[in-house]
Amino acid sequence: MQNEQIALTEAVYYTLLSLYKPLHGYGIMQKVEMMSAGRVTLAAGTLYGALNNLLDKGWIEALPKNVNNRKKEYLITAQGKKMVEMELLRLQELINNGKKIVEMEEKDNGEKS
Repeated sequence: MQNEQIALTEAVYYTLLSLYKPLHGYGIMQKVEMMSAGRVTLAAGTLYGALNNLLDKGWIEALPKNVNNRKKEYLITAQGKKMVEMELLRLQELINNGKKIVEMEEKDNGEKS
């Protein structure tokens, strides 16, 4: 039996990706918007709810505040990286299966012409 795959929302997926280097909340919002070319924007309430959920799951960790930076920063954990890797495999499967069907359909339609 295969491990159950959890499909990540785009917000969670992009939040995890943005935390491969430490970032604070506003920085995460900016990075997600940049990575998605403005297609995904996170409202503050949505982001902080997601961060609390990711902290509870152990997929990210809050870093201790330092003297130079008073904003709370977050970083992805090994478990969070595993979830990103699993999501990449899931998305690749979706892409591969979609390409097969589309290419098969195009081939079938081309032969009928």
